[in-house]
Amino acid sequence: MDKNRNSYGKENDTNLKLLISLSRGLSNISRETMRNIKEYGITPSQFMVLEVLYHKGEMRVCDITEKILSTGGNMTVVINNLLKEEYIEKIPTPGDRRSYSVSITEKGEELIGALFPGHLEILAESMDGLTHEEKQEMIHLLKKMQRMQE
Repeated sequence: MDKNRNSYGKENDTNLKLLISLSRGLSNISRETMRNIKEYGITPSQFMVLEVLYHKGEMRVCDITEKILSTGGNMTVVINNLLKEEYIEKIPTPGDRRSYSVSITEKGEELIGALFPGHLEILAESMDGLTHEEKQEMIHLLKKMQRMQE
């Protein structure tokens, strides 16, 4: 067997290792946060919508979609389910009957208020091996990588 098949060149090998490390790290965090979210009877997408509304306030659906990196079709289902459960409410846009914003309700705030401390605990445990400075450096490097892709 050709030993070179295990290597694609120093830079490509490093890129592959970085991708695998990022994927595994994110997968581990996602697995634990999903377990926490599911205990409260909502989906990850519903959690993301509630979380952004809880922290940012009333928003248009298109802005929420952009913030949480979702698709419009999926967002319609998520919004409708949250409305049905009364976790959010529609706020009409004055002068435009077709347009509206959504806002988190008291019931939605109670849910996120109960769920979010566990979410923060999972994140703290997942990133416990990194110093504050290392976390800041990772943020910087990942943002730099994102800008290069635009």
